[in-house]
Amino acid sequence: MKTGRNARDIWAPKNIDPPAGELAVRALAFLTRDEDRLSRFLALTGLDAGDVRALLGDRGFHLAVLDHLAGDEAMLLEFAAAEGLPPEAMGRARRALGGGD
Repeated sequence: MKTGRNARDIWAPKNIDPPAGELAVRALAFLTRDEDRLSRFLALTGLDAGDVRALLGDRGFHLAVLDHLAGDEAMLLEFAAAEGLPPEAMGRARRALGGGD
């Protein structure tokens, strides 16, 4: 009897968050898709585009990006929906990067 499911469907992990650094880079990409969002992030952090390039692999920068998203609930929810992730994934990523609750 066929159920329409295969082994990959049964054994595939469900609701796995991406690594924290990857999520932060995806969040940064989300910010860059809207000039107003990016301008606000740069203004609040005191960074410019050159700084951002230099800091792409920096754990503290990743945390700053996630903190920025967490500070605006509407933006956080929009990002989470766009990425197909629960909003709580950002909190878990922040903790993985050494940020508090």
